[in-house]
Amino acid sequence: MPLTAPGVTALVLLPLLLQLAPASWEALDEAGRAQALAELQPLPLQERLLAASERFLGTPYGYSPLGEGEGVDPDPRLRFDSVDCVTFVEETMALALARRPEEVLPLLDRIRYRDGIPGYAGRNHLMEAGWLPANTAAGFARDVTLALGGKDAVVAQKVLGQKAWEGEVARGLALPVSAHVTGTFAFGLLPLASVPSHARAFPDGTVLLVVREDGPDRVTRVSHLGLVVQKGTLTYLRHATSVAPRAVVDEELQHFLARQERGRWKVSGVSLWEVKDPQAH
Repeated sequence: MPLTAPGVTALVLLPLLLQLAPASWEALDEAGRAQALAELQPLPLQERLLAASERFLGTPYGYSPLGEGEGVDPDPRLRFDSVDCVTFVEETMALALARRPEEVLPLLDRIRYRDGIPGYAGRNHLMEAGWLPANTAAGFARDVTLALGGKDAVVAQKVLGQKAWEGEVARGLALPVSAHVTGTFAFGLLPLASVPSHARAFPDGTVLLVVREDGPDRVTRVSHLGLVVQKGTLTYLRHATSVAPRAVVDEELQHFLARQERGRWKVSGVSLWEVKDPQAH
């Protein structure tokens, strides 16, 4: 039986979800985390993603909680007490792919940085122009939007020009001019109206990106991301939300997307990505 009825958000049931979830990564000591990782190993990747992400349920939301441990962003490279929507997905991927505890941080660095070497300018700050192409090339991710959306899915793009780097968001990144990537970046898009008819076919652990309208003054069209979780007859998004309760939650996808539509920045649809294991043979 699903935890919520249609139209009801799991946000209000966070205390119940936490009672049912296993101990969080933050609550575990070093030995406990090693044991949790060992328990993941026999499982298929899809199930490892679900199990690893489940241990983040209830973890507090914090804006940009990871950094390089020094320099421009001295936040730690790995932590379990705070996540945002991007770092929740990144850390889940690293934990699900790691075979031993000592592999988690190197894997996380490979996911977060173009060359796997921590450095603010080399971080995959932008989704379409950095994170997606870098992780596709590294074998960590694959665009499955067209496969899952069928005839309803289309190829979309983000056009990134110099004007975007003059915008408020880009200026806030304070990246050197040498890191001001420009170009046209293509990706799959399932229009918002078509999501309900396909949602039940989204595999568990699929990374779902919220894609909004493009604009010449914007450096990205992606405003949020999380992991698909199927429960009973309903589809949920497991994600780190910046609104109450400001934590990692399972929220019914229909309810989540309805909330996204209320903003001024129009939602175009979603892009769907499969997490891959580059070490798999």
